[in-house]
Amino acid sequence: MPFGECTITLQDVAYQLGLPVDGHYVSGCVTDFYVYIQGDRQAWQGFQELLGVLPPPSQIQKFAVSCSWFQETFGECPEGTDEATVRRFARAYIMMLLGTQLFADKSGNRIHIRWLPYMARLEEMGGYSWGSAALAWLYRCMCRVANKHVVKLAWPLQLLQSWIFWRFPRFWSDGFDSFSWPLASRWSGYNPDVSEKGPRVQMTRLRIDMLQPKDVIYMDAI
Repeated sequence: MPFGECTITLQDVAYQLGLPVDGHYVSGCVTDFYVYIQGDRQAWQGFQELLGVLPPPSQIQKFAVSCSWFQETFGECPEGTDEATVRRFARAYIMMLLGTQLFADKSGNRIHIRWLPYMARLEEMGGYSWGSAALAWLYRCMCRVANKHVVKLAWPLQLLQSWIFWRFPRFWSDGFDSFSWPLASRWSGYNPDVSEKGPRVQMTRLRIDMLQPKDVIYMDAI
């Protein structure tokens, strides 16, 4: 910006997404995942034990499963089901959140099964600092997209977008100046017209060039 820099912090993650930034660090999921594969049980056997079903081969690409299969299979938990079934649906829902919202790849339509070890410890999920992990993943993705040969940016873009709207009020859209918790939920219905993408990008770049210190919210008043 013409007058300095600012960046997303852990406090922003807590406010925007409502994720915990304290607790156990999220680390080793990839390492544990490969240990899980090489152990007595194969990865897909563990998948079936935890979720109660296996996706067909057409819905699998290496160690990632199609999002559409997850949605069709676990879209709605039937009423009156036993606790074991409810836990399977809960595991699937959490995997969808992790794989499509916080730690998605650039395809946007696959969910990696590296999160299986966490699903096996379902009761401990709330004790991890998921906010720290999401912020680290966002920084990593933004570093990668800085390469001129990279044309797509992985998630969590909702964190980046909501932070921009919060810190730079000039970018707010009409009707989105209300408050809700977490702050990112205010933009759940935000769906700009795709046909205006080109002009909107040009206008946004112009607004960034014209920003003044008074146009930036540096301190939170929550």
